[in-house]
This record gives sequence, structure tokens and C-alpha cells, in this order.
Amino acid sequence: MADFQQAFALTSFSEGGYNNDQDDAGGETYRGIARRFHPEWNGWPTIDGYKNNVTDLEAVLAADKELQEKVCDFYKKKFWNPFLGDHITDQAIADELFDIGVNMGTGRAVTFLQEGLNVLNRNGVLYDDLKVDGAFGTNTLNALRAYLRREASGYLLKVMNVLQGMHYINYMKQAPVQEKFARGWLNRVRLSRDPS
Repeated sequence: MADFQQAFALTSFSEGGYNNDQDDAGGETYRGIARRFHPEWNGWPTIDGYKNNVTDLEAVLAADKELQEKVCDFYKKKFWNPFLGDHITDQAIADELFDIGVNMGTGRAVTFLQEGLNVLNRNGVLYDDLKVDGAFGTNTLNALRAYLRREASGYLLKVMNVLQGMHYINYMKQAPVQEKFARGWLNRVRLSRDPS
């Protein structure tokens, strides 16, 4: 079964530390947790307590073990558990769902998975088409398992990454100020995987 800690370690590289960029839709963020979208997160009081009282905020936040545990717990509950990460047998698929979910929301990540499973089901021979609704339930898990019994994850990962990349491109077309984030987003699109 897939391992949350491995997925979390991979995604953490893309999320950085403390940031408060007004062009970022999330506004104030810490390790990718956007205050605008998650004001209820129990780590904000700790960060607020440090912000005006220390000279090296990044170092102090990184050294706070309780804060780092809150970050990890937040990611597992918000971005791993919704797609039943502990029940997925392929680590690369779980890693991808988690990373896309963190960056774009778990509903969009699952939508990309469902769309990929539908185009790779050999016209319904491997399993029936899924309803593309962004909800990860028994049907999606069973279709994923059926796919993985017959093929390696490479093609499914490619489809998910194509959809991810197109989302970024369309978003930047609609909001050109977001182009400043293009390289960071495109680093998350890992098209170099071998499909075999």
C-alpha cells in the first residue's frame, strides 16, 4: 500500500516555507497551507506568535516540532485521506494524487484520475467508465485496481499530468499575473516517467 510519508516528503519540496505574496491566490501561506483557504488550521496561532518576535522566521518555524506535526497532520487529513491514499497499491499514483490535490484540490486530482482511467479502460473492456465527479469512492478505487492489475501506472500518470499541465496553461491565460508561478507549477508536471 502507498505510504503517506513518502508522498508528503515529495510534495514538501514544492511547497516551501513561509510566504505572503499578494499575487498568490492563497495569500499568506506556510508550507503550502494558505491562510485564505484554511483559516481554521491550528498552526496559525503559533506562526502569528513568532512573526513579529523573531529575526529568522523560517528557521524558528522549521525548528518547531509541534508546528511541523500540525503541518503533517493537516496534509494527511485534508489531502491524503479524501482519496483513500492508504488503500492505493501504487505509490506513484498516490504521490501524484496527493501532489495535485495539494496544489489544485483533491476534487480536481480525482477528476484527473477518473478521466485518465476512462480513456485507458480499452473501451470498457478492463472496467466500466467512471462518473467523472471528483469523488473518490469504491468505484474509482476498484477501477484503479483493475487498471493496475493489467498495466503499469505510467500511462495513467501521463494522462493525469497532461490534464494538470493544461489546467495551469488555461489558468495563466485567464489570469496572466499568475505567469510568475509558471515554472514552479510546471515543475510539478512530471512527464518524464516511463510508461512501461
